Amino acid sequence: MAITDLLVPNVVDKVVGTAAGAVDAIIKRFIPDPLAAAQASLAAQAAIREADYKDASLAASTIVAEASSGNWLAAAWRPITMLVFVSLIAARWFGLAAEGMTEAEYLEVYGLIKVGLGGYVAGRSIEKVAPSIVSALKK
Repeated sequence: MAITDLLVPNVVDKVVGTAAGAVDAIIKRFIPDPLAAAQASLAAQAAIREADYKDASLAASTIVAEASSGNWLAAAWRPITMLVFVSLIAARWFGLAAEGMTEAEYLEVYGLIKVGLGGYVAGRSIEKVAPSIVSALKK
């Protein structure tokens, strides 16, 4: 497993790919004309991507609002939570495993770290590219 698989999960891509595959199968079944089916498939994929973009933009705006909050707890709860999870993993590497914590629970913590870091990376990426995407869509 590559380090990028641990740090940046491709959950969104997998969900969008699965949805697009299901939509393509339905389109091919009900639209026999290959050209019309291809056009419908492109339109459906564009709609799925647009919905995904809106969802990611909403998540990014939530994170930005929390980070820019005047309340230190509202601004810091995500980083503090991630530090606690990373500390649990680091402690385990040094042989300081929490009593009663099973392998499955550690895997859940790994999953939370993947989602947390992936969300942070995706949020920062969206924050940086959103203006250029919005201007391109307006043209």
